[in-house]
Amino acid sequence: MVFYGATDTGMVREMNQDNFIVAKVAEDVLFAVVCDGMGGAAGGSVASAIAVDSYSSLIKEEEAKSPAFMGMSEQDFSAMMLNAVDLANRDVLARAEADRDLEGMGTTLVSCIICGTKAYAVNVGDSRLYLIDEKGITQVTKDHSYVQYLVDLGKMSSEEAKTSPNKNIITRAVGTEKGTEGDFYSFSVPSGSKLLLCSDGLSNQVDAGEIFETVRNITDGEEAKDACEKLISLANGRGGPDNITAVILSV
Repeated sequence: MVFYGATDTGMVREMNQDNFIVAKVAEDVLFAVVCDGMGGAAGGSVASAIAVDSYSSLIKEEEAKSPAFMGMSEQDFSAMMLNAVDLANRDVLARAEADRDLEGMGTTLVSCIICGTKAYAVNVGDSRLYLIDEKGITQVTKDHSYVQYLVDLGKMSSEEAKTSPNKNIITRAVGTEKGTEGDFYSFSVPSGSKLLLCSDGLSNQVDAGEIFETVRNITDGEEAKDACEKLISLANGRGGPDNITAVILSV
């Protein structure tokens, strides 16, 4: 199993408000979480850092109880990951309530755990998880965004959503309200599959076809590193208007 992650401030923003963790938990277990913060001069970076730390701390505690998540069912993974989202939400909100300068901060969150040939994921907001396999590329997560809401209602096409001036408006976030709801996913990852977790600073600038061609043939860590750097370079080459994070997992 191969993994690599990278983040970049982009070409316009002065501060990087993205945060991520990617790690190999066991021989056939990978874990990753990506958060894209928002709010104030420093609020976004604080929110995403707290969320990454709080979320991953609960996952680590549960893995310590069941090493390599051995014996855990899909329902167990769902409960664990959604509880971790709830903890992150409470911790970000508590920090914002304690510091007026951080009022209104929040963050997106997307996370994935790979155990052998199964993967489990959760998301809040518009940071994404893609699956790349022999069939092509699939967006696993569904954006919690205003334009996706309009697409679901049939009032906007997917192509129109990509260029809408409202595409950055999200309908769910971690840390902005007392309760937040994450979406949980489980799916198969046959040998040779790749997963990409990314913030919208990447997905808004680099299309799915380009992601597929960049990631599809990764076989080792150096190639994963090169692919992350290429994806970030592509986004920056198109103006880099936002922070950019890319995390690749390969099985």
